[in-house]
Amino acid sequence: MTRPTRARRLRAAAAALTLAAGALAATVPTAQAVPGARCATPEVAGGWYGENRERLHRLIDRYARCAPYRAARAKPVAVFDWDNTVVKNDVGDATMYWMLRNGKIRRPDTGDWASTSRYLTPGAASALADACDALARPGAPLPTGTPSGTACADEVTAVYGTAATRAGAPAFTGWDHRTVEPAYAWLAQLTQGRSAAEVRAFAAAARAENLAAPVDATQRVGSATVTGWVRYYDQQKDLIDVLRKAGFDVWITSASPQPVVEVWAKGVGVAADHVIGIRNTTAPDGRFTTHLKGCGSVPDGADTMITYIDGKRCWINQEVFHVRGAAAQKIGPAARRQVFAAGDSDTDVSFLSDATALRLVLNRNKDELMCRAYDNGDGAWIVNPMFIEPKKRRIAPYPCATTGYVDHDGTPGPVRRADGSVVPDQTDSVFPPAAVSP
Repeated sequence: MTRPTRARRLRAAAAALTLAAGALAATVPTAQAVPGARCATPEVAGGWYGENRERLHRLIDRYARCAPYRAARAKPVAVFDWDNTVVKNDVGDATMYWMLRNGKIRRPDTGDWASTSRYLTPGAASALADACDALARPGAPLPTGTPSGTACADEVTAVYGTAATRAGAPAFTGWDHRTVEPAYAWLAQLTQGRSAAEVRAFAAAARAENLAAPVDATQRVGSATVTGWVRYYDQQKDLIDVLRKAGFDVWITSASPQPVVEVWAKGVGVAADHVIGIRNTTAPDGRFTTHLKGCGSVPDGADTMITYIDGKRCWINQEVFHVRGAAAQKIGPAARRQVFAAGDSDTDVSFLSDATALRLVLNRNKDELMCRAYDNGDGAWIVNPMFIEPKKRRIAPYPCATTGYVDHDGTPGPVRRADGSVVPDQTDSVFPPAAVSP
């Protein structure tokens, strides 16, 4: 019998070690991969409040590509809200104001403003008609950027920005307060007759202007003075980049129109196929109608389910996890949910609550969101002041036990935990000028 050579003995020993290591790794849960060691991924940059940066690092160490993945997915999912979460200010607002200043909003094709939203009140439709209809034929652009169009621009701005007419009458009625916000939806609906490419071009022009404008700049729309600047948050831009490099599947969700958010998301490296905004239905020629795509059990054209509170949950389940039908409107099993989520507003509470590992909240003093974040029953919530012009400390407690929650019919009530117990009032505790980690 021939004796094995030294090289063969070494190869055999190496193979045995490899098999042993593989068996050991198979028994180690994801959260315990390489205990205490940093995963070989990019570092999250500084500028975070308290221990938040380290919490983010621990999330990345647990789920990054160099650590074992969850069994149910090839990549862990991270979902960010957009407006005032990844950027300061609102890109939907920026686009609306640009369209008004440049005369890009069309008079409704039907000639009837009620056709632009099923929730528009007769009084609002009449006010819009009085201010705008004499300026253009049905389907034609309204000259809202000219002196003759000032009253029309003012009426549209009032309905969009305050959900009321210039005279102070309610502009919308009859909507589900947990699945749709009529004013947000109305911007998408006012792109009727436009192609996606046209709306992307409008958004790109607005983006260029708002990024070039100095911080705190204002602009004139009709006779109103409105916000005229937007900035990416450097910390969020960096975090998205780090997560993507670490192997996370990063998505953006927003209650701004889909083509608008697509344009802005490119600035943080997120492609259009990973953006979930308000989506219009289209005519046979591909141009947008005044109706919206549905989600879950809500059909296209019903206009009752946009990317808003519970609607964000539905759209994430449908587009990211490919859940269809009514099941998309429910909380999914842990293996089919995002591990990380970031948001800033009550509009984000459902998809943030669904995140299984870590939930980042930018503190804008929003009642329901801050009630849930500060209650922090499972320890997975972290709160950070806004990175630009952070809110000052709220002196009064958040009214969690009484009016912090808004029900489907708009009725206020207590914020409740998953077990039905009431969240007690919470004190604001994350605010400037608290120390920020270097």
